[in-house]
Amino acid sequence: MSSVSRKLAIVGARAVGKSSLTLRFTESRFDDSYYPTIENQYMKSFKVNGKVYDVDISDTAGQDEYSIVNQRQLIGIHGFLLVYSIASRSSFEVLSTIRDKILNILSFGEDTKVPFVVVANKTDLGSGVRQVSKEEGLALAREFNCPFIEVSAKDNTNVDRAFEILLQHIEELTNPQEKKEAGCVIV
Repeated sequence: MSSVSRKLAIVGARAVGKSSLTLRFTESRFDDSYYPTIENQYMKSFKVNGKVYDVDISDTAGQDEYSIVNQRQLIGIHGFLLVYSIASRSSFEVLSTIRDKILNILSFGEDTKVPFVVVANKTDLGSGVRQVSKEEGLALAREFNCPFIEVSAKDNTNVDRAFEILLQHIEELTNPQEKKEAGCVIV
């Protein structure tokens, strides 16, 4: 069976769990320690809907509204996970800026077809520390016209599903005839 190569990037503010999501997905492990990432690359073969994907994942450095997105990191990227922490309002609020920077670099307007998935991480922390509601995450995904999912890298909740949704979204946008259904995916 032949495989399809896809390059994905995980973007978001600092300390939202981008590396933890990547490690959980690619190596099935979780590390409680926090080490700021400059940029790391990971590979994994992953099967979605009977199709095998060779996924090259770029785990990027944390961004804020003043960060400069590295144009080199965006070369050849097929889709993006926009990650925020449910326990950090600021990490949620910066996603629009990060997305806009990506779209500006890729020279696309608001009607772009760049595949994004909004990912709310750290659901294992519980409602006591939640600063961003599921409804707010869903509303942002609707604004971006992309899927939304809540995950926990620590508990391994919906981690594989987030990558699966992104790969499906890439296929829907690049091969519209394969599109299964319209609208947002909510998990």
